[in-house]
Amino acid sequence: MNTPKPSAADHSSDGSQPWLHQRGRVIQEFGTVKQFPVALTMETRLYSSQRLNKVLADTRILHDLYKKYHWLMRGATFYQLHLLLDKHAGEQLELVDTIAERVQTLGGVAVGDPRHVAEITSVPRPPDGVEEVPAMLSRLLEAHELILTECHDAAARTQEMGDDGTNDLLVSEVVRTNELQAWFLAEHLVDTPLVRV
Repeated sequence: MNTPKPSAADHSSDGSQPWLHQRGRVIQEFGTVKQFPVALTMETRLYSSQRLNKVLADTRILHDLYKKYHWLMRGATFYQLHLLLDKHAGEQLELVDTIAERVQTLGGVAVGDPRHVAEITSVPRPPDGVEEVPAMLSRLLEAHELILTECHDAAARTQEMGDDGTNDLLVSEVVRTNELQAWFLAEHLVDTPLVRV
């Protein structure tokens, strides 16, 4: 089905009028993979794409939680946590792009719409308002652990299936980034006074 081309009367004489309100047919459904010459079976690429989309959805939510909590930080360590959370958000955003590109490299369709992400993620939704700082940090740690659990399992399975690229991405980038960030956060939740009295 071809989209009808607008007539000359619909455009300005110099051709600079944008074609507004365009709609197209879906040329690849979510949850499918097209054939790419990457030396992996269709079954392997489909499996890896599905697992990566789950990690991608959780990572996008974690990134957004980092941004939200970056804005909402309070208390004596506001400045340090404000900067740390923004740094972590930036690193998560890099992972989002890397994971999505891997899905596309496998011939899949990366989850993109935020509403679709919300349907796929396992990260629990926080309250819309502001929680106490330890609760916000704890929610971030729980999200990290969910992602790490998913990644460890997905990495093992993709290795068994011979998908070295996905395995490497999950272990070398997603797992290592999330472990390091979890360590930084966890150290802010120890019961140590800020100053000695």
